Amino acid sequence: MTVKIIDYEPSHQVHFERLNRQWIEKYFWMEAVDIAVLQKPQDHILAPGGRILMAEYEGHIVGTVALKWVEPGIYEFTKMAVDESHHGLSIGKQLAVAAIEQCRQLQAQTIILYSNTKLVPAITLYRKLGFFEVPLDGPYKRSDIKMQLDLS
Repeated sequence: MTVKIIDYEPSHQVHFERLNRQWIEKYFWMEAVDIAVLQKPQDHILAPGGRILMAEYEGHIVGTVALKWVEPGIYEFTKMAVDESHHGLSIGKQLAVAAIEQCRQLQAQTIILYSNTKLVPAITLYRKLGFFEVPLDGPYKRSDIKMQLDLS
């Protein structure tokens, strides 16, 4: 079976929240911003001009990534998650590649992301995709690294 990357639909909210809670609660804690975004992605991601992609494998939603509009030309990779039972199938990479392509279609010049260096597989993937470290700022208390990808 192949992984299908599909656009978010309102019925996916439960999966968007489940997948992200899985990793956030395993490694960190839910912050107020997490709860708001996960429970109302329409308001916090889509309405301001962002996108959400979902990964479907064997008829099940097993991954997600959001592109949050920051300002003209800049999007933030956020809320990227793959169900633990599906790690090792390159689903995260497929989501990231699809999200980068989506940013290109949206005429973005830059993608940023906030993460934590204890998430070694994620940081390794981002570096392989061309992201590089930049000075840290941002909305998440758990973040200890900010990365950027220039598309221009």
